Amino acid sequence: MAAHGGKREGAGRKPKADEIKLIERIDNVIDQDKAMMKLGELVMDGNMQAIKLYFEYRYGKPKESVDIHTTGENVVSFNDLLKAVRSDKD
Repeated sequence: MAAHGGKREGAGRKPKADEIKLIERIDNVIDQDKAMMKLGELVMDGNMQAIKLYFEYRYGKPKESVDIHTTGENVVSFNDLLKAVRSDKD
């Protein structure tokens, strides 16, 4: 178990300098204006992935929500859960 967890070689986010180098390499290969024109064409053709990408970058991703209402067996109410947590602290 000692080999699991903790600091590992190559783990974590890569340095910002590496990210900048990658962007520079991509910019040398891909013409930004052509890429934007192609995205526009795909959006106009009704490509749903392109439309989604456009809206996410233009307006931001929508907030994700979780429905806490459920039906079925073994349902625990949120209030009961809070009561249990509070009673453990006392």
